[in-house]
Amino acid sequence: MGERRQKLLILYLASSALDSPVRGWSSYDGTGKEAHTTGDSQTMPYKTGVEALRDGWRCIQFPQLIPPYPGLEYSTSFQKNEFIFEKLEDVDG
Repeated sequence: MGERRQKLLILYLASSALDSPVRGWSSYDGTGKEAHTTGDSQTMPYKTGVEALRDGWRCIQFPQLIPPYPGLEYSTSFQKNEFIFEKLEDVDG
């Protein structure tokens, strides 16, 4: 049996619901089989977080629901509604 490595998929969704549309994404491959960088794909990996679950990704982090302070509703900041998914895959030993 080979060693296992973690792959991470970070999806930024339109809302805090897993079935809302994907607005942005990043992926990281601990197996070394793929190398990704920010903005390296125009094609989103999934349309929703639920699609990622159906494809075998495990959701390991949900976003904190933090309301904006009054007067800052339209300011720019970090991406909200960040979900982190993982898969464990075998690598050659």
